[in-house]
Amino acid sequence: PDLKPMIDTCSDWVANKQFRLDDGTMARKRPQEVSLWADDMYMSIPALAEMGRLTGKRKHFDDAVNNVIGMSSRMFNPQLGLYTHGWHANHPDAPRFYWARANGWAVLAMSDLLDVLPKDHPGYPRVLAQLRASIKGIAELQSGSGLWHQMIDRNDSYLETSASAIFTYVIAHAVNQGWIPATTYGSIAQAGWAGLSTRITAQGQVEGTCVGTTLAGDMVYYYHRPTSADALHGYGPALLAGAEIIKLVTNPAFEVQHKVRTYHYLPKGGQTDYREHH
Repeated sequence: PDLKPMIDTCSDWVANKQFRLDDGTMARKRPQEVSLWADDMYMSIPALAEMGRLTGKRKHFDDAVNNVIGMSSRMFNPQLGLYTHGWHANHPDAPRFYWARANGWAVLAMSDLLDVLPKDHPGYPRVLAQLRASIKGIAELQSGSGLWHQMIDRNDSYLETSASAIFTYVIAHAVNQGWIPATTYGSIAQAGWAGLSTRITAQGQVEGTCVGTTLAGDMVYYYHRPTSADALHGYGPALLAGAEIIKLVTNPAFEVQHKVRTYHYLPKGGQTDYREHH
């Protein structure tokens, strides 16, 4: 109750004053006159979802679903299963850059929405389908370390922590919620945590997080964004990921089986015979 004035002020801005496209999709007036940022899925959709939960007004859920659809229709590449960082109304065919953390904000926004969106809402199946398509695209690009690259589709860009943490959380959460199958995605989430844990120091610092990044018009900018343990984008997602992995490995809905490979090297005919036992 003591926060109601602040909630009302912020809610009024989000619902009624933020600049939007004609179809209600929230937009910005920078860097070009009419631009969409995938980051803004997280800046807007969870707020609308929580407004719906707080007030019980369906119009806020409708608005949240509409923004998932509006932003995805312009920024999601269904062939790649990825979101471009941004879209410009005056240059819709501009080059697309698939920045990892922008994809993280997108899937986190949809995950947070599904947590509170009534299951009988007509937009629920569409949001769930969009989240599943995005998770599939992201999962296919996980590196062998369990982490994901700064430019998610470019394996010569550096491995980045904050996006990896968001992906790990969202995939683990989706498994725990039953939105995606544990047999397919459970090990992907666990591999994400294995990689992420290498970035957390004994002092609790989260290393390797890309600093704040604007919507840019060239690939070189993204490749050379510095990382820092002082970049706060990595801390919340790392905590979320760790907590959700604990839930996953203790989830009574399924059993986590640990595969152990033992290799025996047996000389045979002058050559080494490799036998793998599970």
